[in-house]
Amino acid sequence: MGGLVVGLLMLTAALGAVVMAIAFRRRQRSAGMGAFVGAIAAAVGSLSLMMPLGFCTFAAERSPLDRGFGVFLVLLGAGIALGLVNWLSTLIGGDRSHRLGLEAAMPGQFKTHWIVPLLLLAPTLLILLIFIYYPALDTFSLATRLARLSTPRTQFVCVRNFTELIDPSYSSRDLVVIGMTALLGYGVFYCQQRGFTDSRLYWLGQRLLWLGAIASGYILVMGLWSDDYRLIFFNTILVAVFTVGIGLAISLGLAVLAYQPIQGASIYRTLLIWSYAISPAVAGVIFAIMFNPVVGVVNHILVTVFHASALPWFTDPFLARFVLILASIWKQLGYNILFYIAGLQTVPKDLLEAATLDGASRWQRFLVIVLPALSPITFFLIITNLTYTFFDVYGTIDYLTKGGPSGATSVAIYEIIRVGIRSDRDLGQAAAQSIILFLMVIGVTLVQFRTSGRRVNYGA
Repeated sequence: MGGLVVGLLMLTAALGAVVMAIAFRRRQRSAGMGAFVGAIAAAVGSLSLMMPLGFCTFAAERSPLDRGFGVFLVLLGAGIALGLVNWLSTLIGGDRSHRLGLEAAMPGQFKTHWIVPLLLLAPTLLILLIFIYYPALDTFSLATRLARLSTPRTQFVCVRNFTELIDPSYSSRDLVVIGMTALLGYGVFYCQQRGFTDSRLYWLGQRLLWLGAIASGYILVMGLWSDDYRLIFFNTILVAVFTVGIGLAISLGLAVLAYQPIQGASIYRTLLIWSYAISPAVAGVIFAIMFNPVVGVVNHILVTVFHASALPWFTDPFLARFVLILASIWKQLGYNILFYIAGLQTVPKDLLEAATLDGASRWQRFLVIVLPALSPITFFLIITNLTYTFFDVYGTIDYLTKGGPSGATSVAIYEIIRVGIRSDRDLGQAAAQSIILFLMVIGVTLVQFRTSGRRVNYGA
């Protein structure tokens, strides 16, 4: 075990030295100093996650899956430490290449010493530390233990709560594909930052990145997880994609219609946004009554008006997912419409009038002027709607389908509460699943900022 651990630490230290040497050189600082700082940061970061575990993943009795998870933790700790050091070096030392030509402060930037904004943020940071960050760190500790609800004693189980969620027959090639895609993504992002977008290498890297992203997405959804958790992960992604995509499209269309100067427009707008005022649980109750197979109004209309057969909305997996997504879209509809109507009021009227005089059709004006002007609001709504589907949809599911049939509508947050509190009472397993959900949300948010964020037009 000792030789493997030392080898990993030396490897991460060498990688950290190379990465920070390049970063320091880009800022016109000493590459040697950057290599020294990077090596120390990577080594300390690697130890920060493994020392609390006592390097248990590399013990002789552990499985290859446990050792692979240990390598992942070593690399994750090194990456977090390097990112923190890079951010601190930029914050404290500044970027000399920017100092040469960009002395003027950016909008919203303090012109005083960096300690002033830090002092102003101190009360908020203290509250976050007590009520958010400390419980979050305690969740990491709980995820490494066998802990039952209402049972005071716990037992250390290393990373078993995590590896039980992974398919034992997974292929190491899957992890290689994910790792290579991540490196490719960083390379494409680096080329964009350095202005190498005209080269053939960048063009090839973009195409390979798309292929790698598709392959990695398939592996993460269908190939990496155990049979039980694979369905949970798939449901979470499915509900998020359809709720956000279809929900925003419908919200934008209704907001454009409600924004028209017609008589009684304020009444229509109020009726459209009232669904935001109710809780997700109430939305679940409303749709459970509407889609009840026996006494629901939807089946009544299907039978009496369209002379069709009554549908088993809550016993068919496809129909149950459809009802859940429909309820989630309706719940968020008022929130989205409210922001889109506010955004439509900021669309420059002079641009619309100029486009009309130039002969642009209504659809062309919408695509070229209105949509780009609404891009900041759309970007904000994508993030908030994703947050809703990941964390706030529990009440809707509990009153609508209770995760059924056969787990077809059980998403990650519902499974966490079911496993930890309501059914299995396994707090350690629930904590491990909550950390995976947390990492998934961070990953989706970062991808969203790196892709859609650059297309947002803040000039409107």
